[in-house]
Amino acid sequence: MEHFFIEPAERGDLPSLLILYAQLHPNDPPLDSTHAASVWSRLIQSEETTVLVARSGHAVIGACTLTIVPNLTRGGRAYAIIENVVTDAAERRRGIGRALLDAAVRRARDVGCYKATLATGSKRQETLRFYEGAGFVRGKKTHFEATLS
Repeated sequence: MEHFFIEPAERGDLPSLLILYAQLHPNDPPLDSTHAASVWSRLIQSEETTVLVARSGHAVIGACTLTIVPNLTRGGRAYAIIENVVTDAAERRRGIGRALLDAAVRRARDVGCYKATLATGSKRQETLRFYEGAGFVRGKKTHFEATLS
């Protein structure tokens, strides 16, 4: 079994990430390359957001996005939001998703966040148990979402 490692994404990772995100949201239309490059530039330069990637050799085989949100409650402690958790379909069940979540939570803890949250649209029990196994508690708060498109 090949090994993998987790690190912040690099500028050149955009094409690989777009392939992964197409697996995460297969019904999304592809982004125009100019727009994708513009968004990626903002993400890669952000002080609050980090895209973490799992690499096997030079290949990006998984990713998640971690955003640290400054906060005026909880003694001024920030909180973290984890989004876009995805592992390449051919690489699943190797611990990659868990390693990405562990790295994101560790980064959030290291900068003093009081909590890390994530949401999933999946209703699959396997997916929900995966997040619980990574330390996330289902039902602790009620999540609401307004779709803005």
